[in-house]
Amino acid sequence: MRQSYSINRMALLLLVAGIAAAITTQSAAAADDPWPDIRESVFQNRAVIENDGSVQIFAPNQADDAAVVPVSIKVPSSVAPTVKSLTLIIDRNPSPVAATFAFGDAFRNGPDVGERTIATRVRVDAFSRVRAILETTDGTLHMASKFVIGSGGCSAPASRDPADALARLGQTQLVVLRDGDQATAWREARVMIRHPNFTGLQMDKKTGDYTPARFVNSIDVRQGDNLLWRMEGGISISEDPNIRFTFGTNNPADLEFSATDTEGATFKAQGAISPPS
Repeated sequence: MRQSYSINRMALLLLVAGIAAAITTQSAAAADDPWPDIRESVFQNRAVIENDGSVQIFAPNQADDAAVVPVSIKVPSSVAPTVKSLTLIIDRNPSPVAATFAFGDAFRNGPDVGERTIATRVRVDAFSRVRAILETTDGTLHMASKFVIGSGGCSAPASRDPADALARLGQTQLVVLRDGDQATAWREARVMIRHPNFTGLQMDKKTGDYTPARFVNSIDVRQGDNLLWRMEGGISISEDPNIRFTFGTNNPADLEFSATDTEGATFKAQGAISPPS
């Protein structure tokens, strides 16, 4: 009986220790979760509705290159007429807010061409959840997220020598595409800017010093005088910013964008709204 009692007591102690360890692990994980603080900082105490179908986000489970991670955000046609803004957040990046898009009437009021897409490439600095928070015109916040395995994206060396990258800075292109399988008013546009988007966390291999931060912080896309969207960006957008988006239009005016970086440089490009098939 004494031996049985000792065994039962030991089993009970192990069970209690296991429960305590599990609680401690869960508490530590909760305390280490950066999202509650980010949410309060960016959205204050506003409610955020998750996974209600108003917005979707697509990204690889594991990044092939954490400095260039493709992210695609989709909005169903029923929601497109009500989009107000879109915030892209990478929880564990040094600067979590990667970009904020503010949509204009030209985007909202365009013809119904089905699902809308905005896609770009981002840096992921540590295993992190990547979030797309869509605000609709009624003030509601809708969120979708994806966990991405990747690290070191914000400190990874640039693909070119810093001096060479700055020498090539400013080359731009705006491409507008049609698709015969889509509605007549459907367009896909691609905004491309040659820019290193230095994060301030990248070391120059030649000097051993950190390359000062310099990145594209604003892009404004219009059709004639009508705003489609305006983006405010940060260091989490990959070098050579590339933003692809779909929209609907019956307006024959050309598309154009203007952009600036943190040093005040400006970049512009135009694209024909009805390119040859």
